[in-house]
Amino acid sequence: MSVFRIARSVVVLAAWVVVGGLLVGAAAFAQKPPLLQEKDVAALANELSGETAKRNLEVIATFHRQRGSKGFHSAAELVAERARAYGLSDVAILEFPADGKIFYGTQRSRPAWDAEVGELDEIRLTKEQCEQASREYWAKHPCEGTECSGFGCAWSSNPITSIASYAAEPVVLAEDSESADVTAELVDAGEGTKETDYAGKDVRGKIVLVSASPGAAQELAVGKFGAAGLVSYAQNQKNAWWGEDENLIRWGHLETFSEHKTFAFMVSLKTARGMRDSLAHGEKITLHAVVKAGQHAGNYEVVTAVIPGADAKLKEEEIAFSCHLDHQRPGANDNASGCVTILEVARTLNKLISEGKLARPVRTIRFIWPPEIEGTLALLNGKPEFAKRIKAVVHMDMVGGGPATKAVFHVTRGPMSLPSFVHDVAWAFADWLNDQSYRYAAGLRSEYPMVAPEGGKEPLRAEYSAYTMGSDHDVYQDSSFGIPAIYMNDWPDRYIHTNFDTAANIDTTKLKRAAFIGAASGYFLADDLSRHGEDISRAVKSGELLRHVQKLTRDQNLSKLEREDAEAGYCHYEREIDEQLDKLNKREPGRPFKEERTCLSDHPHFDAPDEERNENLVFYKRKLEPKGPLAVFGYDYFSDHAKAMGVVTPRLLSYEGLWGGGEEYAYEVLNLVDKAHSRIWIWEDVSAEYGPVPYELVVEYLKALEKIGLIAEVK
Repeated sequence: MSVFRIARSVVVLAAWVVVGGLLVGAAAFAQKPPLLQEKDVAALANELSGETAKRNLEVIATFHRQRGSKGFHSAAELVAERARAYGLSDVAILEFPADGKIFYGTQRSRPAWDAEVGELDEIRLTKEQCEQASREYWAKHPCEGTECSGFGCAWSSNPITSIASYAAEPVVLAEDSESADVTAELVDAGEGTKETDYAGKDVRGKIVLVSASPGAAQELAVGKFGAAGLVSYAQNQKNAWWGEDENLIRWGHLETFSEHKTFAFMVSLKTARGMRDSLAHGEKITLHAVVKAGQHAGNYEVVTAVIPGADAKLKEEEIAFSCHLDHQRPGANDNASGCVTILEVARTLNKLISEGKLARPVRTIRFIWPPEIEGTLALLNGKPEFAKRIKAVVHMDMVGGGPATKAVFHVTRGPMSLPSFVHDVAWAFADWLNDQSYRYAAGLRSEYPMVAPEGGKEPLRAEYSAYTMGSDHDVYQDSSFGIPAIYMNDWPDRYIHTNFDTAANIDTTKLKRAAFIGAASGYFLADDLSRHGEDISRAVKSGELLRHVQKLTRDQNLSKLEREDAEAGYCHYEREIDEQLDKLNKREPGRPFKEERTCLSDHPHFDAPDEERNENLVFYKRKLEPKGPLAVFGYDYFSDHAKAMGVVTPRLLSYEGLWGGGEEYAYEVLNLVDKAHSRIWIWEDVSAEYGPVPYELVVEYLKALEKIGLIAEVK
């Protein structure tokens, strides 16, 4: 899961109350699986193995899988070897050069980063050294009488104490650290991101303790005030449990493209508090840091394999499964879990198809294991034929969290800028499995509980969630690619980005259930969907009811005018799905489930006719290049180009709405440009999705996008 973003999940709890009689009550009696024939569901349920997936996870979790590193290469080789052993076709590890200069759409390639050594020790004086220091002090400061104060000197029988070791726990060395051999005092700079944090403190040549991410403190601490390096206890990815275990060590990173290269170590909250207490009492802490690490020209490696489709024409279209293979060690749930789950889907589907237990799908099914976001951008930009062939994606990022992780499992639909029935297909399977697993846990009859021998017996309780950002699904669903992506993920997760994200916390039942939802969805979508139009329409109807309940729940926080804007935004979304179903079913709009929709076209916010007309006539078109979202890894495309063009940072980027923040608003505004939407329609849709936002902030951001050359006004 993305290191820069904490996914905001909107859980539609009220849906079970409002439409419980229609959906849940009916499910209690209807055991028939949705969309697929029961023999196909039975074949999947019998073959999918959470244990097989976890055995693969246990190996992948031994690799420190940073981009372009030796550890990532080892993990990629393992996945490719397994894919070949499972009989998949066209198994390959694609390479895309990454040197810091090459661009893949909006992503400036980040050089590979490897580390060999990372040791942080505290150096303490021996008793003899303390006594010598005391003699030297009194020789320089002679004192007589009772007014003299003693000379304080803390000594230890163990003069070298290890604080952090990359060999033992690679997470302690911040990504993008550079080689160093430094012995220096430690200085506490608080958060470390404001100049006032350094007021009255001499940090030049010293090591600075900060509570912020190392990258956030790097420019000030090292660039401006001359620190030699950093020690951070940043509490990223906060959730309700973040402070309960002081021994957790959290993953951190430095800025890839900073001119002020340095090193940083990550320590636990317990270690940091001990350091801060000692420094506050006037004690001197001397640290010795040894690092052998650094960036170098390398490659993004992307593993890919396929199950070929059967239809001469439709096999050129692909349904893709994706994850992200990179992460610090162990990175079990994030995201070895997603990668081994799609590997298990690949094994199962290929085996059942080869044995004749499943019909070969008409479309090709592709499996992709890249570095997160940047690897996907490299693939879709470096191999544009992939983007053309892929029609839908099942993306898994954290799908194996057991009870200890406190995880809630989500099947997340796409953004409102990209309406698609594929999300309702996925939810149909998840909702059915919710019922099956609950009935089993409650001691009732259940034909398909999907319980693994080594796993738990708890109900799944998957949530049908509104769009949240934070992984490769953002790339696929960006308007420059427009590929619908089913996003399956755990959030919250107690151990995300920590040394405790281990295989021991992964539940094999959860892996099997995630694999089933993914396998069933992908296999169904790879079929000739023209044969399933009415079934899909029923799934969409159920999804629309849930979306309507969510809207009703959100409307309680809105004024009358804001509710009308939200109504228009939701109407735009549902109308596009209507059109997809009409095309799929080859029928006139409005049948069998929906009357033809007419969305609100009047805008009461703009009373003056001239103003309304002028605003409505402002349309934009996104330019063909560069492709990709602006929120990528280690590089800010918008900020870089805005700075060069003298564009002031738009206020939208720091705006906090009811259900989303600036990054989400900005992502959707750019996506909606290509929907033939006027400024007002764009504003209505983002307000419906993330909460009311001042119209002028949307206009200001659109003008900024135009100034940096991403979009152009269409007359």
